[in-house]
Amino acid sequence: MHVTRFAPSPNGSLHLGHAYSAIVAHDLAHRGAGLGKGQFLLRIEDIDGGRSRADLADEFRADLAWLGLRWDEVPAQSVRVDDYEVAAATLAAMGLLYPCKCTRADIAANATKSGPDGPVYPGTCKASPPDHGEAVAWRLDVAAALARTGPLEWMDDLAGEQRARPELLGDVVLVRKDPDTPASYHLAVTLDDAADGVTLVTRGADLFAATHVHRLLQELLGLPVPRWYHHALLLDEDGRKLAKRRNSPSLADMRREGKDGLAIAQQLRMGQMPSGITLSASLNSAP
Repeated sequence: MHVTRFAPSPNGSLHLGHAYSAIVAHDLAHRGAGLGKGQFLLRIEDIDGGRSRADLADEFRADLAWLGLRWDEVPAQSVRVDDYEVAAATLAAMGLLYPCKCTRADIAANATKSGPDGPVYPGTCKASPPDHGEAVAWRLDVAAALARTGPLEWMDDLAGEQRARPELLGDVVLVRKDPDTPASYHLAVTLDDAADGVTLVTRGADLFAATHVHRLLQELLGLPVPRWYHHALLLDEDGRKLAKRRNSPSLADMRREGKDGLAIAQQLRMGQMPSGITLSASLNSAP
């Protein structure tokens, strides 16, 4: 029996890529067990500063119901801020966090290598700490963390067993500068999945590399280790993944237009993509 989850951020309407991800997670929870045996969770990831909109959570629920999905809802991220602060304090007490004032522009200008998410942070503030009183983020010292944990592995149901290589992403931010966004995706999602009892983390292949960091955080914080399932992505006619920022057609608009959500869900299950949309051919595992 699997416990899976769909965890959208309420900073824009859901599109077909989200629908596909939710359907995959929903069906994996119930695969081979009969509907109701597994558990499919909905978690609203609403700590994205001023971009989060409370009204979109209701829209998301209507979208999932329109697709014919059933779920159990767990607490949203906004009620879990204390947990993120405790975890960050624990890592700081281990000597594994350091302050950083660098902007994305600083990193792009000074990076000497690229990773799965773009330019890798070059450790500027690790070598030269920022002045007291400056607004800072807090980064994970990945080399020191790996020295503490030793080699780690994780299992993806599609790509097989993986050696954890968080160094590919460099010293990632765990606590952001912006007080309205108290934790980074890496820290929040790792803690949330553990708290919610998720046993199969189901998400898109674009987040495959992030799992190296999440596996490291689990080991450092003594959290349970799930399995992962990184599914293929829906791509637009230009070969780019569907995205809110590119105004991919929303599920809410489709609902309002009277389209059949159950039929759309079944088509996605069968790999029958709407015109102009394709499914990425394979999972891109880490190098």
